[in-house]
Amino acid sequence: MIAFLSPTIDDVLHRIDGDEFTTPEFIELLQSDPGANAAYEEALRRWGEGERYAKMVVHGQVIPGILRRSTLVEWRGFAHGVDDPFAVPARWRLLPTREGETGPTDENAASS
Repeated sequence: MIAFLSPTIDDVLHRIDGDEFTTPEFIELLQSDPGANAAYEEALRRWGEGERYAKMVVHGQVIPGILRRSTLVEWRGFAHGVDDPFAVPARWRLLPTREGETGPTDENAASS
């Protein structure tokens, strides 16, 4: 499931605006994009235990697992007071090494 959704999550992370977001905010953004939502719905279908249990796994394990492994964001802690009926929500911070920014392996940096 993580391998299936990782490319979709990474694509959304490269296009997201702002500095921080919560897991429920990210899932809402994911669902607002037709292609990303199709992948999300397919992940729920693949889990195969019914919608509620599938959302508990995808919201609480799969998406946070992908975000924790990502080099695009860092975990900032639990998002106390944020409602999520399927998981304990977390707060995430976007890291500055996203698309459009140069890093140490960028060709421009190597030629300086």
